[in-house]
Amino acid sequence: MDLKELRLQREKWMTWKNIAPLREALSNLEDGSWDIELKDAVKISGEAPKNIEEVAKLMMPWRKGPFELFDTYIDSEWKSNIKYNLLRKHFSLKDKRVADIGCNNGYYMFRMQEDEPKLLVGFDPSPLYKTQFDFINHFVKSEIVYELLGVEHLEFYEEKFDTIFCLGVLYHRSDPVAMLKSLYKGLDKQGEVILDTFYIEGDNEMCLCPESSYSKIPNIYFVPTIKALKNWCLRAGFVDFEVLETSKTDANEQRKTHWIDGQSLEDFLDENDNSKTVEGYPAPARVYIKLIKDKR
Repeated sequence: MDLKELRLQREKWMTWKNIAPLREALSNLEDGSWDIELKDAVKISGEAPKNIEEVAKLMMPWRKGPFELFDTYIDSEWKSNIKYNLLRKHFSLKDKRVADIGCNNGYYMFRMQEDEPKLLVGFDPSPLYKTQFDFINHFVKSEIVYELLGVEHLEFYEEKFDTIFCLGVLYHRSDPVAMLKSLYKGLDKQGEVILDTFYIEGDNEMCLCPESSYSKIPNIYFVPTIKALKNWCLRAGFVDFEVLETSKTDANEQRKTHWIDGQSLEDFLDENDNSKTVEGYPAPARVYIKLIKDKR
């Protein structure tokens, strides 16, 4: 696969009529030097350029965050700090080559800089999220690489990675084992994957196959038990499967804010029974796992 040609093709996405005005607003931002704090909110402080809030609102919806840009607090739909803090004790990225698959606007990657990785690459084929990333990175001035590529391009990428994060992507793929194989091929020897996905309770090796949507999300194909998920990972070639954490998504972590358009978790659950989705399935719960390519 010719990634150079693909990059050129996807760079044209930035000229789409809904994206071009955002890129223009981004190009008109004043340059400067600012203070950066990588805490629960990625915080930028110092002398504020003009029109920060106006530019940020042009780029809605903001799904991941939060970000605090001078006097503007981007209260994203997801409090992504909750997931990051849950996983933080399970990884160390010092001097490692790291990829974040489905990186959205780069919130997790900005936070990962505290570990001083050797290389940090985000993969997400979304011109909106890439523009949000570029907006935040205008102030952070990181060396993070953002690729408008997907998980299927990992095996052809110019680098192999020591650690790959894949958070909230697997259930969007109609062939989860093929995706896990792509993650496997993207790793260097003895590399690891930190992955999270929806799961259902159960002692059997089985999965939920939603008829048309799950929690009002149409592109959710399979929600496995942990045993079924383990089998997928072993079939993909991984030699070790470790459950790190489990959690249930609640209204503190995902909710409507003024920084998104449309619905959020409260609209996706049965109004009379929050243990179920509106379709009658078990409410979203996540399992966080670590996969090892080769122990040798």
